[in-house]
Amino acid sequence: MAHTFLLEIGLEEMPAHVVTPSIKQLVKKTEDYLKDQRIDFDAVKPFSTPRRLTIQIEGLADKQPDVNETVKGPAKKIALDDEGNWSKAAIGFTKGQGLSTDDITFKEVKGTEYVFVEKHIAGKPVKEVLMGLKDVITSMTFPTLMKWNVYRLDFIRPIRWMVALLDDEVLPIQILDVTASNVSRGHRFLGQDTTINSADEYEEKLKEQFVIVDAQKRKDLIVKQIKEIQDENNWVININPGLLEEVNNLVEWPTAFFGKFDEKYLQLPSEVLITSMKDNQRFFYVNDQNGNILPFFISVRNGNSEYIENVIAGNEKVLTARLEDAMFFYQEDQAKDIDFYVNKLKKVSFHDKISTMFEKMQRVEKIAEVIGQHAKLSDQELKDVKRAAQIYKFDLVTGMVGEFSELQGVMGEKYALLKGENKAVATAIREHYMPISATGELPATKVGSVLSLADKFDSILTFFAAGMIPSGSNDPYALRRQANGIVRIVKNEELNFNLTEMMEAFIKAEKDANVAPDLDQNKEISEIVSFIKDRIVKQLKADKIRHDIIDAAGNSNNDNIEFIFNVADILNEHKEDDNFKESVEALTRVLRISEKQDFAADDLNVDESLFENDSEKNLHSNVEAISGDFFSLSANDEYNKLFDLKDSINDYFDQTMVMAKDENVKNNHLRELTKLSNMINWFADLNQLIVK
Repeated sequence: MAHTFLLEIGLEEMPAHVVTPSIKQLVKKTEDYLKDQRIDFDAVKPFSTPRRLTIQIEGLADKQPDVNETVKGPAKKIALDDEGNWSKAAIGFTKGQGLSTDDITFKEVKGTEYVFVEKHIAGKPVKEVLMGLKDVITSMTFPTLMKWNVYRLDFIRPIRWMVALLDDEVLPIQILDVTASNVSRGHRFLGQDTTINSADEYEEKLKEQFVIVDAQKRKDLIVKQIKEIQDENNWVININPGLLEEVNNLVEWPTAFFGKFDEKYLQLPSEVLITSMKDNQRFFYVNDQNGNILPFFISVRNGNSEYIENVIAGNEKVLTARLEDAMFFYQEDQAKDIDFYVNKLKKVSFHDKISTMFEKMQRVEKIAEVIGQHAKLSDQELKDVKRAAQIYKFDLVTGMVGEFSELQGVMGEKYALLKGENKAVATAIREHYMPISATGELPATKVGSVLSLADKFDSILTFFAAGMIPSGSNDPYALRRQANGIVRIVKNEELNFNLTEMMEAFIKAEKDANVAPDLDQNKEISEIVSFIKDRIVKQLKADKIRHDIIDAAGNSNNDNIEFIFNVADILNEHKEDDNFKESVEALTRVLRISEKQDFAADDLNVDESLFENDSEKNLHSNVEAISGDFFSLSANDEYNKLFDLKDSINDYFDQTMVMAKDENVKNNHLRELTKLSNMINWFADLNQLIVK
C-alpha cells in the first residue's frame, strides 16, 4: 500500500530571500534521507510561505525492503585459538552482528581463510523511518541563524508548531518543546487554527484559512491580479522576476492594488523612482505604452481587499517620504561641482590598510592608461578613460548615493552629464561596476570596459598585497566576483592580455607616477594569476567544456586569458579528430621524459654533432622551425605546429635511446625534449587529457 506523508514546519516570518532556498534544501535533504534509508517513494512535493516550510511525500512504501548481507570478519587463524575454540575476536564479531558463532562459515580470500556470516536485516516500517526526519530538519543550514529561549538549536526563525501526518496518523516528531500534531495555523490575521485530518487534504484545509501554500499558485495569482490592473488602466507593468519572487515570499494570501504619487517627482531620474519603488518598497513600477514612467505603483498586500483604501494610503505616504528625500538630495547635489566631491574623497577610506578612495582613483588612472594603450584605444578614447578615472568615484559622497546606495555609478553618470562631461566619460562611470554578478551585464563601451578592468585590478592587487586574500568561502571584499569580471570583460573584448606582464606594467606605471600604495604589490602576482585562472576554469565549466580539456587549458604555463579560452575551444573542437589521440600520446611522451629535468632557460642549446641518427636531425629541425616566434603565436597556430610533430616525435623515440650511456649524448637528448616540452606546456598541460 502506498502512503502519503505530510510534514509542516511552522515558523515566525522568515526573510523573503531565504524561503525558496530553504524549501529546496528541505526537499533535497528529505530525498537524500529516504534514499539512504532504502525507502521507496514517488515524489517529494514542496509547499512554502513566509511562515511555513512543508513537504508532502507521495507514494511511500510500507517499509524498507529486507536485506540479506554477507559480512566479513577476522581471519580464521585469529577466530580460532590453538585448541580450535572460538576466540574473543570471533565471539565479539558475531555478537556485534546480532548472531552467534553457530552462524560462522569460512571462505578463502586471496589465499587466506576468513570468518563470514550471513545476516538478515528486516526492513524498518515507514513510521520508524519517518521519525528520523527530525535530524533532517535540525541539519538544515541558513545564511542567518537565530536562537530562542534557552535552546541550543540554531534555525532561521523560531519553530512554533509542526504537523506530521502519515496518511491520517500523527507521528509525534519532537524538536525542542514542539511536538508535531495534526493542527496547523492559518493566516496570521484572517485565519484560525485548523485540523488536518489527512495528509492529502493539507492544501485545501489551509486555503480555507486564507493561506495559499503552493508557492507557484500564489505567484500565478499575483501575476494574474497585476495584469488585470494593467489591462484596466492601459498600462505597461514590468513584472521583474526577482521582485515577483520576493513579493511572493512575503505573503500568504495576496491581493494586488495600485497607488499613486505626485507628478512633480517625475522630474527625478527614472532610476531613482524605480529604486525607491522596487528596491526600497517592493513595488512594481508603471509605464505608459511608450515606455515612459507614470506616477503610479503596484503593490501586493498580505491579506484580502477589506479596508484596502487604508493600505493604499499608507503605502502612498511611505513612498512620498522616500521621493521627497530623493528630490531634496537631487537638488542639493547639483549645487556643487564634481571637483568638490572628488576632493571629499581624499578623506574617504578605500581601506584603512591600503589608501583613501582618492588615492585609489590615482592608481586606477595609471592602470587604465596601460590597459588603454595595450587595447589600442584611439587618442580620444584614451583621453576619455583618463578623465573618467580621475572622477569615477565622486558620486559616492553625494547625498543621493548616501541615501540610495544602489544608485552608485548610476547617479555618477547622471550628474556627470549634468555637469558637462561627455557621454563616453559619463557612461564609463556607470559601467565600471559591471558586471555586478557572475552572469551580469558587461560594459558596452571600450572606455567603460577599460575603466572597469583597471578598477578591478587595483582592488585585487592591493587587497592581496595587504594580506586580505580570499580563503574558502570567506571573501568579504568580493574579489572573486571582481576576478570573474576581469575574465569576462577580457574575453568579451578579445584582449591579448598576459596577466603577469600587465600587472607588472601597472605597478611600474604607479611607481613612475609616484602614486603606488605603501605595499609590496609584486609579492602576490603569481598567486593572483592562479586566483584569476581559477575564475577562467569556472567560466569554462559554465560553458560545459569537458573537465579534462578545462584542466589541460587551465594548467598551462600561459597566463593569457583569451589564449586559455581559445585553447579550450580548439581542444574541444579537435577532440574527435582521427589523429588527436596519437598526437596527444606523442606529445605527452615528451612531457613525461622531460618533466624531471631542470635545465635553465639559457641552457637548452642542442649540439647537432652528437646526433646519432636521422630522426634526431629531423626532430631538431622541426623544433627549431617552430621555436622562433612560438610563444607569440595564436592558440590555433600553436596547436597546428605542435600536433604536426606527431610523426617526427614517434620516429625519434623509435630510433633513439634517449637515456644513452654517454652522459653528453643523453643530456643533448633531454635538452631537445625539454625545449619542446616548454612549448607544449605553454600551449596546454596535455597530461590532463583523457584520450581513448
